[in-house]
Amino acid sequence: MLLEAIYHKPKLNWAYSFDKKTVHLRVRTKRNDMKQVQVIHGDKYIWDQSNQTDHMTLLSQDQFFDYWHIAITPPYRRLRYAFKFTDVSNSTIVLTEEDFVEKLPDNPNTFFDFPFINPVDVFEPPSWVKDAVFYQIFPERFANGDPSINPPQVEAWGGKPTPTNFFGGDLQGVIDHLDYLQQLGITAIYFTPIFEATTNHKYDTEDYFTIDKHFGDKKVFKELIKQAHARGIKVMLDAVFNHCGKTFPPFVDALEKGEQSKYKDWFHVRSWPLQVIDNIPTYDTFAFEPKMPKLNTENDEVKAYLLDIAQYWIKEFDIDGWRLDVANEVDHQFWREFRQTVKALKPDVYILGEIWHDATAWLQGDQFDAVMNYPFTNAVLDFFANKSISAHAFKNRIGKQLANYSEQVTLSAFNLLDSHDTARLLTLANQNIKAMKQAALFQLTYPGAPCIYYGDEVGLDGGHDPDCRKCMEWDEQKQNKELLSFYQRLLKLRHTYGAFRSSQIAFLPIESDMQDHVIAYSRQDDNDSFIVIINTNENKTTASIKLETKQEFEVIWQNEAKLITATKSDSIELALDGYSFIILKQK
Repeated sequence: MLLEAIYHKPKLNWAYSFDKKTVHLRVRTKRNDMKQVQVIHGDKYIWDQSNQTDHMTLLSQDQFFDYWHIAITPPYRRLRYAFKFTDVSNSTIVLTEEDFVEKLPDNPNTFFDFPFINPVDVFEPPSWVKDAVFYQIFPERFANGDPSINPPQVEAWGGKPTPTNFFGGDLQGVIDHLDYLQQLGITAIYFTPIFEATTNHKYDTEDYFTIDKHFGDKKVFKELIKQAHARGIKVMLDAVFNHCGKTFPPFVDALEKGEQSKYKDWFHVRSWPLQVIDNIPTYDTFAFEPKMPKLNTENDEVKAYLLDIAQYWIKEFDIDGWRLDVANEVDHQFWREFRQTVKALKPDVYILGEIWHDATAWLQGDQFDAVMNYPFTNAVLDFFANKSISAHAFKNRIGKQLANYSEQVTLSAFNLLDSHDTARLLTLANQNIKAMKQAALFQLTYPGAPCIYYGDEVGLDGGHDPDCRKCMEWDEQKQNKELLSFYQRLLKLRHTYGAFRSSQIAFLPIESDMQDHVIAYSRQDDNDSFIVIINTNENKTTASIKLETKQEFEVIWQNEAKLITATKSDSIELALDGYSFIILKQK
């Protein structure tokens, strides 16, 4: 028994209120070290009458550790607890808050303490998010619905994208294709910025209260929201509050008047005048980009201005979410006030932060509902697209991801595989459609809110920015119709069965002569239970899954794979062709 591997902290993802009556506890142990882990728990004020012992279940594993989990409903919303470990050799030890001990102490005051489930402290992301499927739209490249508002020197639709060219995509173009999105199975749109700006990407905001003139106007946007909502589609906008653009009037004023400007404290200035010396601006910016000066969100005027923007688009247009650009470079206090402000206006608005790494500090219920889940993205791409890690390594990385965050965070996470900031999925998969499908299959059967980048579903490819920002392909003769049908079927499967949207996911031990390339995982809820098996290699193989009890399954989707075991059995035997998958449903 390796005591040094055992870890628990009575906060964060280790002990938290899941809802107004339930506490989730987790503890870490060395991988495969423990035969069982128990929790001794009760109410601290009536310990003798209330204490009981329950078994924890194995939540997930990574390279080094097991993560154990239990949900407890304390009758009086208080919880005092300790852990009892039994290793594979049947040795036991107890962990209290103070130390490891050989036997359970009589005095529960030394135990861990969850003082009280205060309803106001319960982290409750919007309930609709866990069932949503997002579709990211880069407005300038999705569809040209109103040529009369095209930018000057607009280029023919479908040309090669550059950092500076325009093709005339607009909001009317999105309205014209809402039926397409609905038929695909999309229930939420994420727009990159739509506000007045000089670039094609609009991350250099000039006016936060105005729709960019080349995208349309507020009347068109209201119509878009109205028609989207009528189809059950939510709309999320991009809030670029870390920085503005070089044409933002307060920055123009500071640029012209220097220290005499009334806006001088709206920015982080190291020295005056505002200028660029040896490619380094004398003021803080996004990266070192002179045209994107960083806003001082600790300044009361800036804070009031930005919070007014956050409220305006909810009040006037009933948007359903804010995606927060470069969110980890803005101070925590601003985001706390941001959350309080928008949630007071619309409690189920979705607050999504752009953070590429561990985001625990932002996901405690006082700031964001979720972040763009790039650790998930990278793991899926490395296994299915890049082929750079084994099945074992992939399962470890996903296991660690599941353990890192609370269940609420897992269910509301924004799970993407590509975006306007990355190369496209098909290109990352080296033009291998079968590998791309498998990555999408895992994404769309995983807990959280998946996001499809516009055009992926019809075979749009592209390298890194700007190549990933190609025009959407609307010519059906040039679309990959088979891939589109695959996405439609996959989304229908996700919407039909709650099991694919639940938090209950577990990798299953599977025997194959290609262990590095084959995975199996279960997905279940109170109504249904499924097993998904995927062979990511180009070669055929057979595989076997040992079950704890005799079960019978039916095939609901097979792609170059075959279920050999047809009757009730305690094992599943499979024949898997190259790049195949099969989805089984328990009868």
